[in-house]
Amino acid sequence: MSGVITPVRLRAVLAALLLVSASVLGHVTRPTVHIADQHEKVELETLFPKAFGDWRLDPNLPVSIVSPDVEAMLKSLYAQTLSRTYVGPSGERIMLSIAYGGDQSDATRAHRPDVCYPAQGFDILSAEYTSIDVGGAQLPVRHMLAKLGQRYEPVTFWFIVGERVAVSGQQQKFAQLSYGLRGLIPDGMLVRVSSINPDADAGYRDQARFIADMRAAMPHPSRVRVFGSSLAG
Repeated sequence: MSGVITPVRLRAVLAALLLVSASVLGHVTRPTVHIADQHEKVELETLFPKAFGDWRLDPNLPVSIVSPDVEAMLKSLYAQTLSRTYVGPSGERIMLSIAYGGDQSDATRAHRPDVCYPAQGFDILSAEYTSIDVGGAQLPVRHMLAKLGQRYEPVTFWFIVGERVAVSGQQQKFAQLSYGLRGLIPDGMLVRVSSINPDADAGYRDQARFIADMRAAMPHPSRVRVFGSSLAG
């Protein structure tokens, strides 16, 4: 029956009402305090270890999938960016790319890989929201398989808004509004891990192992910045 309000429809209505009310309140009480100013300054070069577990940095293979004009745009939006390639115990290579901004506003919300990759000519063959085990905790992520010519690139990525994990655009917006209602302007970080592998499942498994090893090597304050407060333990 068309008049019946299903649980799914009810959640959608409540979400829409929350977004509208938060947007209205945001105009009345604009946030003024930057969360980034309340913590030690983020330095991506030191935040992410160059070696951990069985992984070592490969300085001879930089990471870049963006054209110079897009790269210039990203650098204008974000305070810092970081691109590295790591080599694993069996010679497998994992690419790590980070974009960090002190103001996670509508204008500087992290540039999503599912938008950036197609803009560079990649076809997106599959994409899904899932979670991976990182030392007994479940990290929400988005898996995406991109293809350019004969290059198959499985990608795992997530966002941190303030101290919260946000995978979807809606989750990013909710986190931003939640902080805004408390007068806070959250910082934002995009964490992207990828590899060149035609076997997407194998690629995702390598990436999950890399991410878990990286988290295990980080001290608690760094885990909060990269994985959010709920997964920092």
